[in-house]
Amino acid sequence: MTAEPIPNFVFTADARFEMARRGLTEEVVRAVLERPGQRWELRPGRHVVQSRASMGDPAKPYVVRVLVDVDRTPCEVVTAYRTSRIAKYWRQEP
Repeated sequence: MTAEPIPNFVFTADARFEMARRGLTEEVVRAVLERPGQRWELRPGRHVVQSRASMGDPAKPYVVRVLVDVDRTPCEVVTAYRTSRIAKYWRQEP
């Protein structure tokens, strides 16, 4: 699975709203897009980009997932969230 970065993107208004509601900063999402751990096509024109991260106090492991529409320039961040269900969302390499 190729984890190519997405260097050129913008946040939609809905993405900003959901990120704020979920306690994710733009810096965290930018870091995932610039240095993704995994990336794949969800459907034509939309990719899932994700990375593992430790967050909170005390720090807990999470997967930060970002859904991006890549069929436009610049790419649009649709939404982002974190989940502690790492085994469910982290894809194992074949």
